Amino acid sequence: MSATAAKTEKSADPLLGPLLAGDRRALAQAITLIESTRGDHRERADALLAAVLPHSGKSVRLGVTGVPGVGKSTLIERFGLSLLERGRSLAVLAIDPSSKRGGGSILGDKTRMEELSRQRGAFIRPSPAGATLGGVARRTREAMLLVEAAGFDTVIVETVGVGQSETAVADMVDMFVVLLLPGGGDDLQGIKRGVIELADLIVVNKADGDLKATAMRSAADYQHALRMLRSPTAGWTPEVSTCSAQTGEGVIEIWQTVERFLAAVGDKGIARRRAEQARAWMWNEVGETLLAELRRHPEVKRLVAGLEREVETGRATPAVAARRMLEVFHGR
Repeated sequence: MSATAAKTEKSADPLLGPLLAGDRRALAQAITLIESTRGDHRERADALLAAVLPHSGKSVRLGVTGVPGVGKSTLIERFGLSLLERGRSLAVLAIDPSSKRGGGSILGDKTRMEELSRQRGAFIRPSPAGATLGGVARRTREAMLLVEAAGFDTVIVETVGVGQSETAVADMVDMFVVLLLPGGGDDLQGIKRGVIELADLIVVNKADGDLKATAMRSAADYQHALRMLRSPTAGWTPEVSTCSAQTGEGVIEIWQTVERFLAAVGDKGIARRRAEQARAWMWNEVGETLLAELRRHPEVKRLVAGLEREVETGRATPAVAARRMLEVFHGR
């Protein structure tokens, strides 16, 4: 470390030192800080993120999604425990659903992953999804940098499930995993084709008992379907596997597939993907920040209700109403 960098870290946020040393409380406080919408907190968060950036990027980043009831949390817990047994560490950023009406969030992932949450090598952070497209909390990318700086070598982003666009998740991880139930059908259990097109790995869970044979048939059907789609990752052909989160059968094989994926894509491939993601992240931040500023603008706030009524009643097109808001925002 250079003298300048050392001086910067020495005079930086008091959370920085404990965070880099792996202190869980400091990590939790840092994530709370970046999730805050207060202006002074945002400035402090930006400075902290700049300081941890050189210490981040050394983990394997996985995204996990699936239909409701597929057993994401149960599988992640079993998978996480198997990783800990192999000497790895794991941070789970579990994006929790927020109420559309009241804005509340059922932050229950720590309860659902109770055994994993007690392990020294694991860190679980539920975070409300809010209104951000894709069911991904706006600051999840930043939280990922923080857990990496704290020393976790594997990061899982668990999404709220299918229904919103999961593209945002795929755009922040190295490998995207879609969990499905045995059975399936022509509509892929309601999963949008676009989500399947993002998958580097499909895992058919609950492949046990009477459902085991059905799960094997489903896996074969999904593998056939994937052959008709273009791989989302250069150098890798998406795979389909089966497992049982309850019995543990097939769970460690998921990690073996991850290792094959990393070997096939290579360090340069991962670096290239992350560079593209960082660029997309920048533009996403521009969009999110501009929209937030637009909504806070006092003149725009006075116009919004009236413009919404005009659009709802057909007296104005959405495009015209949007332009009027932007004109006021720009002071025209």
